[in-house]
Amino acid sequence: MENVVIVGTGPAGYTAAIYCARADLKPLIISGELPGGLLTQTTDIENFPGFPDAVNGFELMDKMQKQAEAFGTILKYDSVESVEFKNGGPQILKLGSGEEIRTKSVIIATGSSPRWMGLESEKRLQTKGVSACATCDGAFYRDVPVVVVGGGDSAMEEAVFLTKFASKVTVIHRRDELRASKIMAARALANKKIEFAWNSSVVEVLGEDQVEGVKIKNLKTGEESVIKCTGYFAALGHTPNTEVFASSLKTDKKGFIYMEGQSSYTDIEGVFAAGDCADNTYKQAITAAGMGCKAAIDAERWLEGLE
Repeated sequence: MENVVIVGTGPAGYTAAIYCARADLKPLIISGELPGGLLTQTTDIENFPGFPDAVNGFELMDKMQKQAEAFGTILKYDSVESVEFKNGGPQILKLGSGEEIRTKSVIIATGSSPRWMGLESEKRLQTKGVSACATCDGAFYRDVPVVVVGGGDSAMEEAVFLTKFASKVTVIHRRDELRASKIMAARALANKKIEFAWNSSVVEVLGEDQVEGVKIKNLKTGEESVIKCTGYFAALGHTPNTEVFASSLKTDKKGFIYMEGQSSYTDIEGVFAAGDCADNTYKQAITAAGMGCKAAIDAERWLEGLE
């Protein structure tokens, strides 16, 4: 039986693994479908302490993985298909490969996934001009117009990034002002290649086999218009990857895992949570890493109590 299994490999999962490994708990990490998490799809990270010249997201996660493994963490490239949780354990995880793992404790660090508008045309044209990752796909849109849907930090980051390639970037936002932080909003508003469609929502993504434009509706006047574009980037936030745990753990209405007070304890003894799957407020790499640290320390102390 394992001492602790960490589900997920972003900054929360890797940090938890580093602390657990240094405590000689011999942690096992289940990588999930995207090893390293969403941060591996980010180019330059400017706000992670210790990197004054920014750091590539993939590089940062690679360094965290190597650090965790250097202390004895075992990484298994698989995903969790179902769980059987009970107070005090043992906790049972069933993997996609068919393997069943029994463990004394679990740290859930499964992160989150991009949110979409939910349009049929949006789904139909995914990989055909529709994307939720500008850093992954931006280079495919050189010298052509694109749109970004959203008004938060991620939307502004994606819009600014896309100006490196696209001829023009149009940001479509439901309100008449941005939700993004002042510095991110200022960057986007000052960029001459970025235009804004305020008080607007996407009605349909146009095109049969490739994105050719978007039809938008002005939410104040009801007027519809078409923006010609070749790329459509959704930047509408993220949904916590907690569906597999939903019937076993307490979550809020949005699916974020409930935790007791300022701790990482869930409502099941021996099961802990960290990172964006439990954070509906900050959603930053550094806060996810801090939560991973807390979860590891909580798990270590809980396991000591068993002994």
